[in-house]
Amino acid sequence: MRTNRAFQLAAGTTFAYYFKLVAKTSRFVVEPENIFDTIDEQMPVILTFWHGQHFLTPFAMKPHHKAKVLISRHADAQINAIAAEKLGVGTIRGSGSTSNRDFHRKGGVSATYEMLNTLAEGVNVAMTADVPKIARRVGLGVVTVARYSGRPIIPVAMATRNRITLNSWDRASLNLPFGRGAAVVGEPIFVARDVDDAGLQAARDQVQASLEAVTARAEALACGEATTLPRTSGLPKG
Repeated sequence: MRTNRAFQLAAGTTFAYYFKLVAKTSRFVVEPENIFDTIDEQMPVILTFWHGQHFLTPFAMKPHHKAKVLISRHADAQINAIAAEKLGVGTIRGSGSTSNRDFHRKGGVSATYEMLNTLAEGVNVAMTADVPKIARRVGLGVVTVARYSGRPIIPVAMATRNRITLNSWDRASLNLPFGRGAAVVGEPIFVARDVDDAGLQAARDQVQASLEAVTARAEALACGEATTLPRTSGLPKG
């Protein structure tokens, strides 16, 4: 069933319309308030977030923010790819891995080149920071793309008060409509092209710390456990 094209198309379309509903009916705050000015000045950028926490990220863009998202080649991921395309986001197929053999098998090399070409064309790239089966631990993929593209990494976290945490390896959040939400963005992170192994690890640690911070902040804001911005802001796209 999961590999049936008709099923994948129906499921992907359903997910796209469902998350449109969530975005339209949730009261979002965005932090920092001027983040879109910052992103516009830095584009193209590499948006990164935790696996399983990314379902609402297409709505954190403005209409002129062209982007492609990295999605694995796995059959289940085809539904995500269809949903992304229905929401106006292009796709790059491939995924990271903890081993070189799997990295090649999963299309990691070709996907990396495609991301670099996409950024060179002035189009933003979105990708999860963690690799499959190792939740919330930044892999080398995102810092490698930043290193060879010269483009900044923008850590992003989105959360809603109403959500279901799924029993999956990535603790994915199924966002629910009609509630409070928050989108929090970290400072841009650059990686020098001539960085050595120690510097690359330091960059990965910086992305790790930033994602942990923005995720905690977004969840606290969404749940009303932290001081919010002076105004409530709808998402710019939906």
